[in-house]
Amino acid sequence: MPLKAASLPNSVPRDIDRKDQIASSREKHRAIRVTAATSFRLTLACLAPTLVHSNFDEQITFAAHRTHRFSYNYIDTMNILVVGNGGREHALAWKLRQSARADRVFVAPGNAGTALDAENVDIPATDVKGLLAFAKQNKIEFTVVGPEAALAVGLVDALQKEGLRAFGPSKAASELETSKVFCKNLLRHADVTTADYRVFRDARAANNYLTNRDDTPVVIKADGLAAGKGVFVCDNREQALDAIERIGIQKEFGDAGNQIVIEERLHGQEASVLAITDGHTIITMPACQDHKRARDGDRGPNTGGMGAYCPTPLVTDQMLASVEERILVPTIHQMKRSRRPFRGILYAGLMVTNQGIEVLEYNVRFGDPECQPLLMRLQSDLLDLLEATADGRLDEVAPPVWDTRPAVCVVMASEGYPGAYERGQPVRGLDEAAKVPDVKVFHAGTKMKDGNVVTDGGRVFGVTALGSSISAAKLQAYTAVKCIRFSGAWCRKDISDKALTYNA
Repeated sequence: MPLKAASLPNSVPRDIDRKDQIASSREKHRAIRVTAATSFRLTLACLAPTLVHSNFDEQITFAAHRTHRFSYNYIDTMNILVVGNGGREHALAWKLRQSARADRVFVAPGNAGTALDAENVDIPATDVKGLLAFAKQNKIEFTVVGPEAALAVGLVDALQKEGLRAFGPSKAASELETSKVFCKNLLRHADVTTADYRVFRDARAANNYLTNRDDTPVVIKADGLAAGKGVFVCDNREQALDAIERIGIQKEFGDAGNQIVIEERLHGQEASVLAITDGHTIITMPACQDHKRARDGDRGPNTGGMGAYCPTPLVTDQMLASVEERILVPTIHQMKRSRRPFRGILYAGLMVTNQGIEVLEYNVRFGDPECQPLLMRLQSDLLDLLEATADGRLDEVAPPVWDTRPAVCVVMASEGYPGAYERGQPVRGLDEAAKVPDVKVFHAGTKMKDGNVVTDGGRVFGVTALGSSISAAKLQAYTAVKCIRFSGAWCRKDISDKALTYNA
């Protein structure tokens, strides 16, 4: 007989087989019990009606999570390796370094910022053999894999095969991000709402499809990884045909364009919901809002992200509960049924429409720049969360504690980004920016040259600030932005302004 939430107000059922247990939480943490049934039923202690999803084949009952923090009998410090060189990895290294259990924190390959907050290692993020050798030689006890490219080549699998603990999904599970075709098909099988779509293996067939249909707005996507630039939001057929030319004929994104997805274009506001899961328990983080387009007012080409803020008032508590129950949990179950059990960060890119919330895409790692405002607000020990996830005991960790203040991250970019740009521009004003209260400048595309910081990427900095309100956090972030100078520097001026319209 399933245990109800009310029957165990301060604990998690212990007589449940761990492989059949899922837990869900927003800023509160709940455990979910799963039993075989012909329908999907969610029973919440705080929710009177029962929600039934007739097309889902498991019954899920929420129970209250214990409220005390998991504690260690002694402090056992460890060496940690963070893989990657962007703003996300700088934020991860900075936050992990704050743990009482962190001894040395290495970043491979890192950037000029991680060199200050950790120790850089000159090994590329996708050099699996090199990273394995380094981890063994330097007694790395825990590795955190940041970028999708490293997950795609199976770095987590390789580390685990050698008996080394690592945070992140397997290569097979990472296909949820590395293949948009796989993702769309999985969403369909999981009965998760997403835009209608068609898949094409060659540009000619895609062109014929567009030519023989009504001239309506669509979204064109390269199937594989393209650093956030392989998605084209098209207003008309001409733009769509041009996108197919770039993806399928010019091969602008290489093999990532071997398959092309043509989607119905959804209209609404985008939001990002990130959750951490070990496959049995899920902790959902506060919702963020990214700014993908290059220019103010959401104009210009797509980028890897020009800024983000957290939390966003666009996503209410009720909506976040719906995302957990109707999107995240079914996705995790479907991954398990597909024999690709998921463990790591599950990042849902969402469109909030007048008809409801639909999934645009999944990422399988911390978003960049969403990671920066999230970790600025996180007050709990990040190492505890990541390590428990990797070990399959996330249910033993207390729910994360968040700073009540919102955070805003503004990305400073090189001239020409997301197109061609120059590297090696000297940077000035970082010391001045660091003096602005409640601000952290996370480096993304930087390196050291002759003792000086120079640009080394399209997105150069993620200037992140806390404030008593979203407007106050924005003011602090842009105050620090004005301190930083390099040739060709630019940024959007409207990061977080949408939040004011949601509160209106």
